[in-house]
Formats: sequence, C-alpha cells, structure tokens
Amino acid sequence: MLQSAEISAFSIALLFIILGIFFVLMGYLTAWLVSPHQPNEEKQTIYECGEDPIGNAWGQINSKFYIVALLFILFDIEIILLFPWAIIFADKSLYQATQGLWGWITLLEVIVFLFVLALGLVYAWAKGVLEWEKPQPKNSDFQPIVPKKLYEKINEL
Repeated sequence: MLQSAEISAFSIALLFIILGIFFVLMGYLTAWLVSPHQPNEEKQTIYECGEDPIGNAWGQINSKFYIVALLFILFDIEIILLFPWAIIFADKSLYQATQGLWGWITLLEVIVFLFVLALGLVYAWAKGVLEWEKPQPKNSDFQPIVPKKLYEKINEL
C-alpha cells in the first residue's frame, strides 16, 4: 500500500500536469479571443517559401531552395563539430595538457577543416548560388477595407 508521502508527491505532479494543460489551453483561448478575424482573399492565398503556387503540386520549383538548405545544413554541421573543440580548448587545464605534438595536430586539423568549408563557401559564391533573383511584384486584385487614399499613404511610408 502507498504511503501518504508518496501519494502526496504523485498528487503534486498531477497538479502540475493539470495546471500546465490549463495554462496552454488558456493561452490558446486568449489568442483566439484577442486576434483579429478579418480574412480576405490576400490573407488566405496559399504560398510556399515565398513562391505563389502555379499549376499542380508536382510542378518544379527553384532548385536554389535545395542548395541554400544544403549550405545551411553544412554550416550547422560545422558548428556542431567546432563546438566541442572550442569547449576543450577554452578550459586552461585541458589546453595545457594538449600543448605537445597532439595540441598542434588538433589545431592543424581544425584549420584544414575551416579552410575546406571556406573554400566551399567561396566556390558557391563564385557559382552564383547565393545570388537570389528577386521576383517581380504582381498586381493583385486586393481591395483594402480602409479608404484607398489612406491605404496608399500608408504604403508610401
């Protein structure tokens, strides 16, 4: 049979779970009550990564999305690999322990690693992968709720 202290500990945990669920639901309810509900055609248009959908879902999209994503993952991996190295060498005792030949080899490995990544970045830059073509703005049939003169004045600002 459970002792009263164990029951008390479980009841406190259950209370925290119930309060957590309550606060999340109250946050959703408050956001729903406070947020404006003025849908219009412009707000309800579907877009993906800044591109308006044209045709069916199997159409081709700009391949630069994939290349930029791969570059992003590449530099994330760089940070993941450099972080432990920086932590080890930030500690003075570990830094002093690796001052022999292994310390210099480790430093050379990191310099070669950074050089290869920088070379890849320069190559991508030279090939124009990082150049982004800005799409031409399209005229929409959007009719603002506010008067047209006020809407144009706000857009000029």
